[in-house]
Amino acid sequence: MSRTLKIYIFFLLVLIGFCIYVDANKPIPVDWNPSYDLRDKIPFGLYVFDKESKKVLSPNKIKKESKTLYEFLDPLYDSDTLVKNYKIKGTILNICDNYIIDDESTKELFYFVSHGNTAFLSVHSLPEIFTDSLKVETESQFDLSDKIDCWLANPGLGKQKYNLNQGAGSFHFSKIDTLYTAVLGYQGTEKKKYVNFIKVNFRQGVFFIHLQPAAFTNYHLLKDDHAEYAEKVLAYMPKGDIYWMIKEQNSLIESGSPYRYILSQPALRWAWYLFLIGIVIFIVFNAKRKQRIIPIIKPLSNTTVDFTKTIGNLYYQEGDHQNLVDKKIIYFLERIRNEYLIETTTLDENFVKKLHAKTGKEIKDIEHLIYLINYQRKSYHQSIESDLIEINNAIEKIIN
Repeated sequence: MSRTLKIYIFFLLVLIGFCIYVDANKPIPVDWNPSYDLRDKIPFGLYVFDKESKKVLSPNKIKKESKTLYEFLDPLYDSDTLVKNYKIKGTILNICDNYIIDDESTKELFYFVSHGNTAFLSVHSLPEIFTDSLKVETESQFDLSDKIDCWLANPGLGKQKYNLNQGAGSFHFSKIDTLYTAVLGYQGTEKKKYVNFIKVNFRQGVFFIHLQPAAFTNYHLLKDDHAEYAEKVLAYMPKGDIYWMIKEQNSLIESGSPYRYILSQPALRWAWYLFLIGIVIFIVFNAKRKQRIIPIIKPLSNTTVDFTKTIGNLYYQEGDHQNLVDKKIIYFLERIRNEYLIETTTLDENFVKKLHAKTGKEIKDIEHLIYLINYQRKSYHQSIESDLIEINNAIEKIIN
């Protein structure tokens, strides 16, 4: 190992050690990304809600479903009986930052609710299908102040207001159909309040739609008395089985890369980058040190052509024109078989058409050549020099 390479390795190790020291002593930043994942202990994860859900939603039975709504509900629809209905009854629960359920699952959700079931959705915004089907409209509240209070409309649940400014959404209901919709909660301030929680009757079932899912995250469940607000919101959920759809939340943060865990950890990520940089430096200097001159090797000369020319000149000088004509014909037919994959047993009109189609040569030239070949095969006289020249010219028109 050369002295220069040792110096580069030494400085690389010093750099790696320095990066490790700096990374190990810096404070870990708080991840404020709204993951809404049941496994996340970050502020806007649902780890605490997941652990406390059985107590909060008691005595309801909670079943977590990792399939899409369509995959879960469609097989449970009984279409064979006289009264077509689902084999299960209960409430679909979905808590997420943005509504990310696919279109087919959304249609299945509406169908499930229309058969006398319930859906409880806590999301920041709604897709167009909800505004059309439930006759509600949402809009963004751009005049948010530093203090955003949320409270319930029912005085029986208390008049206390809960500050959910951290992670609060800006959407609220701007229009509802009062014939089918009941207001359950508000957000805002004393001067301006906006509807953020409603109950909508849909055929035989009910939709509960809440636009502040941050209330169920780790941050607010552990902050002051904000857990009371989450309990009051969930108090509207009817008794019965609860089917908690968790597929969408879990799939949001999972990367398809096999390096997702390494890249998700700052220390491992920088170690990986430094490793790649070190490999590149090693390859560059190592390749430069070991590179050798590639000798120029002359290709072997093709003596077959020279040999063929010699044999041809020998036949020509000896005046054996018939032998040369026969070999010309044999060479031509062999090339036709190998290059164009045409059977040469019978040289008739069908052969002429096939050769014309594959070579694109003039059909008159092909017919003339086939005539000469057949004539040579059937003739009993010895070919002369003019016959050799004629058939050679005819062959060159086809294969050149």
